[in-house]
Amino acid sequence: MFPALFALIFLGFPIAFSLLAVAVVFGLYAFGDAVFFQFIQKIEDVASNFVLAAVPLFVFMGSMLERSGIAEQLFGAVHLWTKRLPGGLAIGTIIMCIIFAASTGVIGATETVVGLLAIPAMMRHRYSNSLISGTICAGGSLGTIIPPSVVVVVMGPIANVSIGSLMVAMIFPGLILSALYIVYIATLCMISPTAGPRPGPDPDEPPFAEKLLITAKALVPPLVMIFAVLGSIMLGWAAPTEAAGLGALGALVLTVLYGRFTFRSFWEALIKTLVITSMIMFILMAGSLYTGVFVGNGGMSLMRDLLETLDVGYWGLLAIFLGLIFIAGFFLEWISILLIFLPIFMPFVKAMGMDPVWFCMLVLIMIQTSYLTPPMAPAIFYLRGVAPPEITLRQMYSGVTPFIAIQVIALVIVAAFPEIALWLPEQVLGFR
Repeated sequence: MFPALFALIFLGFPIAFSLLAVAVVFGLYAFGDAVFFQFIQKIEDVASNFVLAAVPLFVFMGSMLERSGIAEQLFGAVHLWTKRLPGGLAIGTIIMCIIFAASTGVIGATETVVGLLAIPAMMRHRYSNSLISGTICAGGSLGTIIPPSVVVVVMGPIANVSIGSLMVAMIFPGLILSALYIVYIATLCMISPTAGPRPGPDPDEPPFAEKLLITAKALVPPLVMIFAVLGSIMLGWAAPTEAAGLGALGALVLTVLYGRFTFRSFWEALIKTLVITSMIMFILMAGSLYTGVFVGNGGMSLMRDLLETLDVGYWGLLAIFLGLIFIAGFFLEWISILLIFLPIFMPFVKAMGMDPVWFCMLVLIMIQTSYLTPPMAPAIFYLRGVAPPEITLRQMYSGVTPFIAIQVIALVIVAAFPEIALWLPEQVLGFR
């Protein structure tokens, strides 16, 4: 089933149809017409999973925040404080990406909005094109590992892990990864000042009190959004799906308050939500059918026998699983990686005594690398859509390479110290 699936993907067939075709062919071969009863049950399981109702709500929230005007104010406020640091514009861009990712949960929305604002500013101050590319791509994709995240909403049901636990567990790994990005940018620009030149004194720079006022006005709306979604989950006021509803309503209200609401933009956000949600749900359904046939055909027994024969132990098994996800990230999008590998890996993860929440955090960091690794590299495709022609594809690839290395360092840190991911869910939720 694996060679057949990857052959179809490499031939250019959409992932959903590839999963569906392999499931039907191998299901009919193994079970005959009876396989359709299994398919009906799997489709019903996906369609009736109320947790997945959070997907369209988070997508709508991100789509409306793109149009709200929050990003422009936030960009100006953050750069008031960081622009005089080594690589200050790039550091400010990462900080803005953290805040925006925590407000939207949608990677494409974050990278597109931040890219449109930050690229002209960094080019105007003669930042190197490679640093610009790496900063936008790495910062824009932080929505994978910073809550709320659409990736986690999909991951929870597949891994049979609480979405609330995953949302809270992401906070420290996400902040560690972001801090490593900032340290790298500052170090690079101190060693090589031409990569990110410091601007000279600005005669029009506002006084300290005015800076505080500008920052407060810019930060309050996204902080309200973050509290509405994350705060309500952490305080036990709302389930993740209900929190997503609060976030969607908050994004709509903020768009109205900022004077950016139009029926045209509202309609565009609805259509975008419908398209993205339909894509995610169709791939989920196809992946569920594929996994059902794979398990029914004895695939899990075969893998169990293979791993027992290899006898790689706890850390060896973890390295194999994460290595497979890393390699798959070169060719597959995040939802395909989750659907193909996670249902197969999770029984072995639990059998080996690994904490499922901790393992999911490691998988999220690996998926983060998939946004930057060619040839798929969705982050680079998003950047290509908003970058001027002066920034070449070669510069984009060279710019993201150090950030991929940083992601691997973050992976090693979280793997070596599981409490980074597990301590906060235990303290806040009382379980993980």
